[in-house]
Amino acid sequence: MAENHKNIFRVHLGLFLAELICIPAFIIETSRAIGGNELSWAYVFEWPLFGVYAIYMWRKMLRQERGLEVPKPRAAHDDDPRLAEWNAYLASVHRLDQPVTPESRDD
Repeated sequence: MAENHKNIFRVHLGLFLAELICIPAFIIETSRAIGGNELSWAYVFEWPLFGVYAIYMWRKMLRQERGLEVPKPRAAHDDDPRLAEWNAYLASVHRLDQPVTPESRDD
């Protein structure tokens, strides 16, 4: 239980630090862009996107720590018939690319 609280605290701390970087960077780049630095206009839009992404990841990680979001199990690769067909095709192409040696001849 204490480990869970520690992990939740770390998730909150991560969001705080991310926003602590993104908000001042946005303000700085906005003032630079208004001052005439054209490249800063790209950063004016980039830093808020980073901040929004940090909030998205914060919510996702928080839900995982609280057990509200269970990761979906990945399907085995053998269950997909199209993948099996593709792998068989690649194997046949690989066999065709092999050089013919006396040991590999069938006669």
